[in-house]
Amino acid sequence: MPTLDEQIAQHLAEALKSGELKAAPSFGKPLAEREGWDETPEELRQAFKILKDAGFAPPEIALFHERAQLRAQVDGAATPSERQALQRMLSELEQKIALRLESLRARRSL
Repeated sequence: MPTLDEQIAQHLAEALKSGELKAAPSFGKPLAEREGWDETPEELRQAFKILKDAGFAPPEIALFHERAQLRAQVDGAATPSERQALQRMLSELEQKIALRLESLRARRSL
């Protein structure tokens, strides 16, 4: 009985021969970057992707999105006082994220 990897390879080879793969709009092109992928800690990426694909996003994902938005707001701040207030908010959010991730690591949930 072939392994799962062998079955996948066989299916891909058949799809390539039939032209099914070449008909795909993304054939031969790099995969599109997913929003927030680079901001997600490497050890969480695969688990978060599996949860997202299953329709369940952990609360940390919302925090990462919020952090990305705050970073963009800091970069676009019109005044120094606005920038300082946004940087303070960003610092507090990053501390919250760090504490949450440390809690997950301590409980060996990562």
